[in-house]
Amino acid sequence: MQSDGKKNKREPMNGGPNMGIQQAFSTVADPTSDPHLNGKYLKHNPTWHVEYSPWKANNIFRFLQQKQINPQTIAEVGCGAGEVLRQLQLKMDPQCRFWGYDVAPPAIEMAKTRENDRLRFELADFPAIEAARTDLLLVLEVVDHVEDYMGFLRAIRNRAEWKIFSFSLDISAQAAFRDGALLRRREVHSHLHYFNKDLALAVLRDTGYEIVDYLYPPTYAHSALAKAALPIRRLLFSLNQDLTSRMLGGYSLLVLAR
Repeated sequence: MQSDGKKNKREPMNGGPNMGIQQAFSTVADPTSDPHLNGKYLKHNPTWHVEYSPWKANNIFRFLQQKQINPQTIAEVGCGAGEVLRQLQLKMDPQCRFWGYDVAPPAIEMAKTRENDRLRFELADFPAIEAARTDLLLVLEVVDHVEDYMGFLRAIRNRAEWKIFSFSLDISAQAAFRDGALLRRREVHSHLHYFNKDLALAVLRDTGYEIVDYLYPPTYAHSALAKAALPIRRLLFSLNQDLTSRMLGGYSLLVLAR
């Protein structure tokens, strides 16, 4: 794949893709109340979820291999602590270049410790800065955090040839039966919007994306209870993936789009 990046004053590394048409959209509606800026998110998530990063990177890498996509320039909007990009860099073509963007100063402070010649991070509101197209744009568990998520999706649609989205599938029968389950996602993880598979795909189509493929990544068991439930989850999932996701919850969705 070929990117059309050119140099300008804000270039983050040699040949970096930081140029193009200025975008007016901002993901931050109110800096004083945004949990990623006022410290609330860091208080609830002090690691910024780096423990999940190898799992996420493996899922993305396998997805790219399955579709025979070999990007040479990759950007991530909402990169957090940057560990997903670092893990991908260990797996991909050594010549591949990576850029991560986030609005949260604590996240970028963590990410900066992972920088190298082909991996750079910038404190920036990605839709609002000048940036050229890359081969691949990663948008991983970001859409549910943005107040105007449809405006956000439209603003980034032309920023890469390929896009990979990850949605947390919070809507399920289990979440409906558990008192306060969705409110906890809002309080601890700052989710403003909730999705299931059908809603996630519909939102992408409604904002102009072409859905190429999608899949449910393997479940990440992060507790003793979750690990104990894995055998029954795997059995039910082998029988009907969509029904299991709708009933039990705890799944995410990876979507490849253009």
